[in-house]
Amino acid sequence: MRRLCLIVAALCVFSACSPRDFLTRRLAAALIAGSDTFTVAQQFLLRIGPVSNRDFSSPQYLLLQHRGWIVGGNTACPADVAPPPCWRVAFTPVGVDTFRDLIHGPETGKELFSIPTARRELVSVTGISKDGNLADVEFTWRWAPLNEVGSALNAGGLQFKSTVAVKHYDDGWRLLEGDAARSGQSLNDALKNAEPVP
Repeated sequence: MRRLCLIVAALCVFSACSPRDFLTRRLAAALIAGSDTFTVAQQFLLRIGPVSNRDFSSPQYLLLQHRGWIVGGNTACPADVAPPPCWRVAFTPVGVDTFRDLIHGPETGKELFSIPTARRELVSVTGISKDGNLADVEFTWRWAPLNEVGSALNAGGLQFKSTVAVKHYDDGWRLLEGDAARSGQSLNDALKNAEPVP
């Protein structure tokens, strides 16, 4: 009879709890890595044609010039492009080969391209600080290149540190998003406010 009572008690305990009821590093990693916010690809906006000197001398454009993917020559500034001087940016033959498969059908023939270059990759959950049904999860992540352009723009494997708020609900722990994150930092804010890991 005693054994039967223990079995029934154990079944009650285990049926009332799910793996999502215990905030472990593994669960926190699954919540973060599985979030739509975390998995959004990094986009690089590339403009060809007339661009301002500020854009043409930005680190990204300088890198593309160094790789031999784009070239630029002096040109008059259109009314909607400032500050002068302006540059007419064009793909080199090597640039055409590099970007051909990255520019999708509807963008062909345009002067502004949105190119997916990398996805976030969770490196590790480095700490969890709980306070009742709320917790802050600290984690590190990096950009994982999706193509040659992503490899060039994200060279060095720089890692970032972020902290996101999570809350325990009746069905387990969840990331706080939008207005629900007032008590802590949403994942979107955590990624925007990420700090490079020294």
